[in-house]
Parts: sequence; structure tokens; C-alpha cells
Amino acid sequence: MPKRVLEGVVVSAKQDKTAVVRVERTFTHGLYKKIVRRTKHYHAHDAANSAAVGERVAIRECKPHSRLKTWEIVSPEALDEAAEARRQAEAEAQKAAAEAAGGGDS
Repeated sequence: MPKRVLEGVVVSAKQDKTAVVRVERTFTHGLYKKIVRRTKHYHAHDAANSAAVGERVAIRECKPHSRLKTWEIVSPEALDEAAEARRQAEAEAQKAAAEAAGGGDS
């Protein structure tokens, strides 16, 4: 199973080799149909202590480093790869929806 990759913003880098990353997600409320925004903080391993507060980073699941740290900060290239994969998935979903809508009319 592939490891999840999330994007977020570093909110704290005071601990040694650890950064706290805020990840934001949006979804539509089931009953009220309002778009809701939720955030969650993840403790991520930062081996090089290179993360700075306010920096946008990608984090990837990994084996536990400690009680709280089960994520690690990955290179900026991984952030680009994750964004590209998300764009492709959205494009495929739109294409499938268009085919489903067009296929029913014939």
C-alpha cells in the first residue's frame, strides 16, 4: 500500500528534529451542504532541522519515530509529484463523470 503524502504549513520548529505541520482539508457537510474547512496538526520528523515556520512542506507516512511522530518531511520534489498526482486524479474523475453524463443521453 502506498504511503500517504500530505501538504501543509510548518507552525512550529522549536523541537530538535521535529516540526509541527498544519494540514488543512475541505469537505462538503453531509446535511447542510456547506463547504467546511478542518485543520489537523501532525508531528513530522525533520532530520536536517531545515523546516522554518511558515514554510510549505510535504509530509509522508513512515514507521513511528516516537510516540507522536509517524510522519516525515520529504523533499520539495515529492510535493510537486503529489500535486501532479492529485491533478491527474481530478482530471480522470471529471473525464469519467463527463462520459457517464454523455453516455446516458445516447
